[in-house]
Amino acid sequence: MKFRTPRLEINLRKIEENATHIINLCHEKGIEVAGVTKVVTAHKGVVNAFINARVDCLADSRLENLQALRKLETGIPLMLLRIPSINQVQSVVELADISLNSSMETIKQLSLAATALQRQHKIILMVDLGDLREGVWPDRVIPILKEVSHLPAIEIIGLGCNLMCYGGVIPTHEKMQLLVDLRELCRRETGLRLPVLSGGNSANLPLVLNGDMPPEINQLRIGETILLGCSVIDRSPWPGTQQDTFKIVAEVVELERKPSIPIGLQGQDAFGGTPQFVDRGYRQRAICNIGRQDVVIDNLQPEDSGIIILGGSSDHLILDVEDATQKIALGQEISFIPGYAALLAANTSKYVRKVTVRK
Repeated sequence: MKFRTPRLEINLRKIEENATHIINLCHEKGIEVAGVTKVVTAHKGVVNAFINARVDCLADSRLENLQALRKLETGIPLMLLRIPSINQVQSVVELADISLNSSMETIKQLSLAATALQRQHKIILMVDLGDLREGVWPDRVIPILKEVSHLPAIEIIGLGCNLMCYGGVIPTHEKMQLLVDLRELCRRETGLRLPVLSGGNSANLPLVLNGDMPPEINQLRIGETILLGCSVIDRSPWPGTQQDTFKIVAEVVELERKPSIPIGLQGQDAFGGTPQFVDRGYRQRAICNIGRQDVVIDNLQPEDSGIIILGGSSDHLILDVEDATQKIALGQEISFIPGYAALLAANTSKYVRKVTVRK
């Protein structure tokens, strides 16, 4: 059976143009780009767009996605972004050329797995510079490096950090310089070269654009700014990129004129929340065939500026279409521009059909 909606339209041409723009910007500054594919679950078309744009590495958080990338036989190094599970070290070594690490015990297990598989596994030691997600505290880096340097089948290629993911800490020149200075100290104390400084993600791009990135930072892990054409600091459009790279399309399955406020005693909704309503009187309302099981509805922007998203349930999206710029009819398709959270959910949902376009 063929379902037309809901669907996610993926514009490969625009993604490739965005990728080319961002990757060229980084390459001009001597920065390699690890193209992050996790939000599109390693979609083959998007991966090819990254490759056409001359990405240096492909990076993902899920082993399942790395397995799909490995099957593509791109010849490009694969990086595991999420800190490896100690119980999955064999799969990590089999699927990833490089992994980001912060646990000494896990690195030891990676060494054992790599030795058994007769492979050399590269790691980047993650340092926590204040965002309080992954990474060892700076004063523990040198002891860990000294211990790792004696492990067989492990090549420690550098240091990395991550900001603007959990704690919302914005990358600054000073934060990046901390990583640079820490590497110099580590080089003196351990004798390791540590050629890679993986400075972060899309949040670091303003430093690159403005010339504020220390020249020693030579790798970034970029996904959102390429895919959605926005600055992750404030979600404003990134210069030279396009923002309509993805569209989520749903169909109107009910169209009725109804009051703005529910009638009766009000309790919690299906998700345990207590919704708030604005009394706009009787309005034309549309229900679309997509819901919270498929997408983060609060992270959608209707293409029609006159449409208001009122809310939704597991399977339904409820819209106020009274002031829509076009006449809305039953069975009509309505398009939305997704933000990062909505795009992540839609790509992950098996109920949302993925369609590629190149227009």
